[in-house]
Amino acid sequence: MAATKRAWKLQEFVAHGSNVNCLALGYKSGRVMVTGGEDKKVNMWAVGKPNCIMSLSGHTSPVECVRFGNAEELVVAGSQSGSLKIWDLEAAKIVRTLTGHKSNIRSLDFHPYGEFVASGSMDTNIKLWDVRRKGCIFTYKGHTDAVNCIRFSPDGRWIASAGEDSSLKMWDLTAGKMIQEFKDHTGPVTGVEFHPNEFLLASGSADRTVKFWDLETFQLVSSTGAESGAIRCIFFHPDGKCLFGGSQDALRVFAWEPGRCLDAFSMGWGKVADISVASSQLIGASFSQTNVSVYIVDLNTVTCSPSQIKRAQMSGPGMVSQPVPAEPVKPPMSASGRRTFITERPPTSSTKKASEMKTEPEEEPTASNEPEDDSSNVAQIENPDDYREVFQGRTKIERTPPRKLEPFPAPPEDQSKAKPYKQPAKEPKAKQEPVKPATIVPADRNKPADLNLAEFLPKRPDSAVSADPRRPPAVQEQSEEEVLSSVHKGHESMCAVLGNRHRNLEIVRALWTSGDIKTSVDSAVGMKDLSVMVDLLNVLILKHSLWTLDLCTVLLPQIQELLSSKYESYCHTACNALKIVLRSFSSIIKTNVQAPPAGGGVDISREERYKKCKVCHGHLMSIRGLVEKKQSMSGKLGSTFRELQIMLNGLDD
Repeated sequence: MAATKRAWKLQEFVAHGSNVNCLALGYKSGRVMVTGGEDKKVNMWAVGKPNCIMSLSGHTSPVECVRFGNAEELVVAGSQSGSLKIWDLEAAKIVRTLTGHKSNIRSLDFHPYGEFVASGSMDTNIKLWDVRRKGCIFTYKGHTDAVNCIRFSPDGRWIASAGEDSSLKMWDLTAGKMIQEFKDHTGPVTGVEFHPNEFLLASGSADRTVKFWDLETFQLVSSTGAESGAIRCIFFHPDGKCLFGGSQDALRVFAWEPGRCLDAFSMGWGKVADISVASSQLIGASFSQTNVSVYIVDLNTVTCSPSQIKRAQMSGPGMVSQPVPAEPVKPPMSASGRRTFITERPPTSSTKKASEMKTEPEEEPTASNEPEDDSSNVAQIENPDDYREVFQGRTKIERTPPRKLEPFPAPPEDQSKAKPYKQPAKEPKAKQEPVKPATIVPADRNKPADLNLAEFLPKRPDSAVSADPRRPPAVQEQSEEEVLSSVHKGHESMCAVLGNRHRNLEIVRALWTSGDIKTSVDSAVGMKDLSVMVDLLNVLILKHSLWTLDLCTVLLPQIQELLSSKYESYCHTACNALKIVLRSFSSIIKTNVQAPPAGGGVDISREERYKKCKVCHGHLMSIRGLVEKKQSMSGKLGSTFRELQIMLNGLDD
C-alpha cells in the first residue's frame, strides 16, 4: 500500500472580488468557513468545495473580522467602521446590527451559553453585546493599543483579551472589571485560548513564544522557546491533550508541563489565519490577496498521542496519572490536578447569565444607528444544494443519528510532501528525479539559457555606436564594459548616499547617548534627510515614554512631510508616530486650546503649555486635511489613514 502524506494542500480558490481581510473556520464541524473582504462582503464556504454557498451584503466599509457561533448557526462580522452585523445562516437573514466602536473590529467571540457577543477593536476597547436587547451592555477599558484577540472561558464567566500592547488581560463578567494582567510577553499578543477542560490559558505572541498560565494561581506554568517565526494563531486539541500553534509556513505541536515543542511541520501555507480540528484531521486556512488556501494535517501521524502526553505529565511534580472520572467530585479536578471548568448549561441560562453580568444601561440607546430592515442587508444564496445540506435543517429532530463526517482522503506521498522539520534528510528532490541532471544546460556566458539578454540591457541612442543592420535603427544595446561601468557609477552614488546617512546617524546617536534627546531630534530635523528622520522615529515609536509636547512641536511637521512621501515604508512610520501623538496628547491639546489661560494672573508654565498645544493643534489640522485625501486608498495603508481620520476628528468633539 502506497504511503500517504502527513500534511497536504486541500484547495485554493478565489474568495472575493478584491483582497481578503479575514477568515474563520467553524469549530463544531470543522467543515464550514467564512471570509470577509475589501469588497464589504461576507462569504460562506464548505471546506473542500470550491464554490461560494452564500454571500452576505450590507456593510458599508471593508469587513475586518468574522466569527461563527458555537453551533455554526450564526455568524458575526465586524467592519472597518466599527459596526457589527449578526446573521442567521439557516434563515439566511440579518439578525442584528450593532454600532459603538470607533475603529476597526479586530476580534470577535460568542458566549458559550447566553445570547451575547464580545468584540475587541483598534480603539483599545472591549464591548459585550446583548443580541436580544440590541445593544452594548458593558465596555471594558484597559488596553493601550489594539485588541488582537478575545475569548470567553468555557463556563462563560471570564473574557481573556490579547493586545497589541504586549499584555494579556482577564476580565470578570460578573464584577465588570479586570481581575488579572499578564505582562511576560515582549511583543504583541496575537492569540489566546482557554483549555477546553482545565483552568489553563495559552497565549501566542509575535515574540515567537507560547506561554501557559494557571488560572487558579494566575502564575506562569511554562513558556516555549522562541520559535523561528511569530505565532499567528493557536488552538487546543478538543481533548485538551496538546496545543497547536500556527506561524508563517509552519505548524507546531506544544505541551505545557514542561513547555516544549512535540512536533513540527513545514506547511507552506503562508500567514495562516485560523486552525480547527475535525475527524482526526487539523484544518488550517490562510489568505493572500483575493485567494484562500486550505491545508490538512493527519493527526494520526502527529506526536501528540495521549500516552505521550500522559508520560510528560507524570514527569512533572505532583502530577496524577489517573484519568478524569466520569462524575468528578467537587471541586472538579483534571488528571493534572488542576481544577476544571463547569460547562454544563444550567436551565434558563441566558436569563441567569444576563442578570449576573454587570451592565451599563446608559449605553443602550446608542446601540445601533442602522435600520435592521435595511434592504442593503442581503443574503444571496449562490449554491442552493450546498446551502440546504450545510446550513438548513440543523435544528430539526432527526430519527437517525447524524452522518459522521469522513476525513479528507490523503494524496499519495511524493517529493512535494510537507515534512516535519525533524526529518530534513527525506526531502532531497535530486534523488527522486534522476533524469533532471540530463536536462541541465551547461553554463555559457555568451549564450544564456532561454533568455534574451537584449531585453535586460539598457538602450542608448544609435548615433553613439556604429550602425548594425540586424538591430532596430533607433536604439543599440550597450556593450558589457559600458554596462559594468554604468552599474559601477550607480554603486558609487549609492555608497556615497549611504555613507552620508551613516555619518548623520552617528551625529544623532552621539547627541542621544549624551542624554539630550531634544537636541538630537533638532539635529536630525536640521539635516533635512527624511531617511534619518524615519530611522529616528522608528526608535521613538518603540519608546512611548520619551514623547513630550516639545518633541511633538518639532516632529509633527516632519510627520506631515513623511505622510506625503512616495515610499510606503515612510508613510507607515509616520502613521505609527502620529497614532502615538494622538493617543498620548490629543486630550491635552484639545483641553488647552479650548480653554486658553485667563488674563488675570501670570502662570508661565500654563502659558508655555498653551503655546505648545496651539502649535501642535495647527500642525494636526494641516495633517488632517492630508489624511482626509488619502483615506480613500486601498489596502492596509488606506485602512490606517481611515483610522487616523477618526482619531483626528476627535479633536473637534
